[in-house]
Amino acid sequence: MSDGPKKSKISSSRKLGLKIRLLAVATQMLEEEKNQKMKEKEALLAERLPPLNLSGLSLQELQDLCKELHRKIDIVDEERYDVDLKVSKNDVEIENMKLKITEMQSKFKKPHLRRVKISAEAMLSVLLGSKHKESFDFKANLKTVKKEEEKKEEVTDWRKNVEAMSGMEGRKKLFDASGN
Repeated sequence: MSDGPKKSKISSSRKLGLKIRLLAVATQMLEEEKNQKMKEKEALLAERLPPLNLSGLSLQELQDLCKELHRKIDIVDEERYDVDLKVSKNDVEIENMKLKITEMQSKFKKPHLRRVKISAEAMLSVLLGSKHKESFDFKANLKTVKKEEEKKEEVTDWRKNVEAMSGMEGRKKLFDASGN
């Protein structure tokens, strides 16, 4: 293994040629996407807004048409205002969250910790300083705990006394046995 920089398998002129081709394809795709969006927009506008036919309309019909158009404009303006308000609230929330994230990241930087092996004596001398003169035997101060052996019940074969334990007499025997 060599420690030198890795050589790429593609020459730099080939890389440049590939980048140029990729950029050309990307620009072509962007143009097609723009044209597609324009066509969709025109189709949507043609669907929502039929062309105005003003010829042959009387003065009253023109006034009614203007009133109707003003009413539709008011509705659209209200919807636009509501959407703008929601967008501005979301922008404010996003900015607040970004500030909180940067605050949290700047406050809580993890320090690089090393593992330190130190004895109890050395730890006490560091913590207590000059007060620590005598050594402590920590194991001597520990309490001893005696383990109690659990009483084990004799395991009997349940099939032996099935008839003796059946009915109320059997339950009475069980109750008397558990009470002792």
